[in-house]
Amino acid sequence: MPKRKDIRKVLMIGSGPIVIGQACEFDYSGSQACKALREEGYNTVLVNSNPATIMTDPGMADVTYIEPLNVDMVTKIIAKERPDALLPTLGGQTGLNLAFFLMKAGVLKKYGVESIGASVNAISCAEDRELFKKAMQEIGVEVPKSGIATSLKEGMSIGLSIGFPLILRPAYTLGGSGGSIAYNQEELERHLIKGLETSPVHQVLVEQSVLGWKEIEFEVMRDCVDNVIMITSMENIDPMGVHTGDSIVVAPAQTLTAEEYTNFVCLSKKIIRKIGITGGGANIQFAQNPYNGRIVIIEVNPRLSRSSALASKATGFPIARVATKLAVGLTLPEVINQVTGKTTSFFEPTVDYCVFKICRFAFEKFPKAEKILNTSMKAVGEAMSIGRNFREAFQKGIRSTETGRLGFGADGKDAIKDEDLENPEGSLLKTIRDKIRIPNDERLFYIRYALKAGLSVDEIFSLSKIDRWFIDNMKQLLDLEEEIGKFRNQGPSTELKVPPELLLRAKQDGFSDRQLAYLLNVKEDVVRQTRKKHNITPVYKLVDTCAGEFNAKQPYFYSTYETQQEARVSANKKVVILGGGPNRIGQGIEFDYCCCHAAYALKEEGIESIMVNCNPETVSTDYDTSDRLYFEPLTREDILNIIDLEKPLGVIVQFGGQTPLNLAVPLRKAGVKILGTAADSIDIAEDRKRFKQMLEKLGLLQPENGTAFTYQEAKEVARKIGYPVLVRPSYVLGGRAMEIVYDESTLERFITEAASVSGEHPVLIDKFLEDAIEVDVDLIADGETSVIGGIMEHIEEAGIHSGDSAMALPPFTLSQDILNRIREASCKMAKELCVIGLMNVQYAIKDEKVYVLEVNPRASRTVPFVSKVIGVPLAKLATKV
Repeated sequence: MPKRKDIRKVLMIGSGPIVIGQACEFDYSGSQACKALREEGYNTVLVNSNPATIMTDPGMADVTYIEPLNVDMVTKIIAKERPDALLPTLGGQTGLNLAFFLMKAGVLKKYGVESIGASVNAISCAEDRELFKKAMQEIGVEVPKSGIATSLKEGMSIGLSIGFPLILRPAYTLGGSGGSIAYNQEELERHLIKGLETSPVHQVLVEQSVLGWKEIEFEVMRDCVDNVIMITSMENIDPMGVHTGDSIVVAPAQTLTAEEYTNFVCLSKKIIRKIGITGGGANIQFAQNPYNGRIVIIEVNPRLSRSSALASKATGFPIARVATKLAVGLTLPEVINQVTGKTTSFFEPTVDYCVFKICRFAFEKFPKAEKILNTSMKAVGEAMSIGRNFREAFQKGIRSTETGRLGFGADGKDAIKDEDLENPEGSLLKTIRDKIRIPNDERLFYIRYALKAGLSVDEIFSLSKIDRWFIDNMKQLLDLEEEIGKFRNQGPSTELKVPPELLLRAKQDGFSDRQLAYLLNVKEDVVRQTRKKHNITPVYKLVDTCAGEFNAKQPYFYSTYETQQEARVSANKKVVILGGGPNRIGQGIEFDYCCCHAAYALKEEGIESIMVNCNPETVSTDYDTSDRLYFEPLTREDILNIIDLEKPLGVIVQFGGQTPLNLAVPLRKAGVKILGTAADSIDIAEDRKRFKQMLEKLGLLQPENGTAFTYQEAKEVARKIGYPVLVRPSYVLGGRAMEIVYDESTLERFITEAASVSGEHPVLIDKFLEDAIEVDVDLIADGETSVIGGIMEHIEEAGIHSGDSAMALPPFTLSQDILNRIREASCKMAKELCVIGLMNVQYAIKDEKVYVLEVNPRASRTVPFVSKVIGVPLAKLATKV
């Protein structure tokens, strides 16, 4: 069928600010939707409140409104723009809920606006717990025993009749918000009150528990003539009871039999048809009893979700683009798959590899938070890895999280030493069993400790309900680790005794060079040199949706240790851009925005862009953002492997946040050319002692301070300058381990954490300036000349992290004299550091004095905000500089 001619203008609703459960995957889907609609000639209107997005860039939509996402504001936009259709399925739960409430308020009917992608009826059927339950029962799909509560009394009655434990699922919420598990009457009452408050329609599903069952997901698409395709299956390694956004996931599903898989496919087709999606996709979540195979439906998301982003990046299938085209009436056979450039979208992706998704948590930011995972999402980001087998993808995934772990242990960072596990005490075994039984962010490593302590695969399954197949694969890694350990050098050595065939096996199972160096008692470079000597180097395989059946036009790549090289290396000028890795507090969508602009700038200059990143939620990992994309961990080893292959002009590290910045010095020492600000200048800005020396040389003020490596040194500095003091580690992001300390008794606790985060670099102890005004400056420089993009005044006083503070641009209380001194100091520091590209400076103003707090010789989280305010793409200009 041809595209619809009765639609000329489409309104798209974005997802608003980044929150747990709704991150930059909706910038990816929204950007794809904008491009897809413009390809088909539709006029597009976008409303979103998040300026740090690619989708709100000028030129993405025909008209963009950066406004609050509420019924009143969107009603005004509809009244002004008069769109023919509303596309709500690309803005997460925010967009979906807003479409529903616009319908309930009569706005869509009043202005003749049609909801496309998912009709209002389809949204209601999937999101309204009562309608959903009824629809599933009508097609014979089993649902857990449940009831709908709209009051506390009703919920208590339903819960007591079903029996404990119970799952509570509020309607129309995001990331399992307000969801919980109740084990007794007291918990049921408490959780019901919260759930009813959280649901915007004050409705909670009280459901029979399926804790411990397998969780299986399918990503499904359907067009207006009833063509249905499965994009991929996904299996949650964590069983039911852990929100899918927090769960470790593999794609495709690894433990289903052919018969079980076929059954799930048949159910998925029945469900998407019953829900009534006639132009788009849905994420369908099932639970399967691990003992008898019984299947029940958990929920359907009639929109693009975080699982959709994962499925898209895992298979290469551009789900958001295709879903948008289906929404305007095209059919799957009419939409070309842009990744292959040859096949239509009526072609189920073929996956000949294993994809592993692992979450990034931020419990270190909230030390009093309970580190237990349940039905309410807690993860702040995720990383994706690809390997030829589960073990390879698993270890690559762990090191992609950037938590300091380099694989499944064997890196010198285990919380429990091997010698303590040889004859474990009863209390230690109890701790290990509890950590496996109760889902938490450390459970994977406690499975390692359990296996080391002699617990069987069956006992670990019994405790965790994680499928035995996954536990057995983890055990295989430990067996291989033990085999490698037999060749350990007794003393420091520059030689490896390990046989080349065993070294190859280790690399094929995802062991990093750092792990092997630890196991063999040598330096990492010795492992690397030995590998190269024996020609044990990675090849790069395609992600192309078709397993190499066609010569794909825009594939992307992952590394593995086989023989056939599929990388497409060109002889053109090219530059590597290092992305930011998984989202976390302090490093998120803003840095991905900058990486994308770097790729766009290189294209304008006729230089190939090579993106390296492992975050499946982002625009930077889209198939069409850069010339080549490598879905790889951001570690020294993995980046050097790509550089060995591609031989670029150099590497840009200043756009991906702290992650690539921390790699600047190690890469420079390995002979890699760092483009932009030099690695040594980065070290001066990041190393607190060297930074202090630079400020003294320039005659710039800094709060009275000193540097320390130990508590004793810190105590002496604090006594000298007087409390309160601010503890600042080197090379950190988002204020990690920074604390305001008011007395000696709390200094010891904080200095220990700060020193561990700072590593080999010193910790700065500086006088905390109470009642000061804090100021942020973003500038761009070419090594000589500096141009300030914006001076932002914090509304909160100093002491609130700049990432948490509200800011005003232009500043509203600072005198012209203060502003001139800020400009002069910023340009002085940029010149001294020979900054080439972006730089961010933070100041404190007190008693008419300007104090320098810190300098970040990279893109800051405020760059997208400043760029949108002044109408100048700073990151793009910085790349060209």
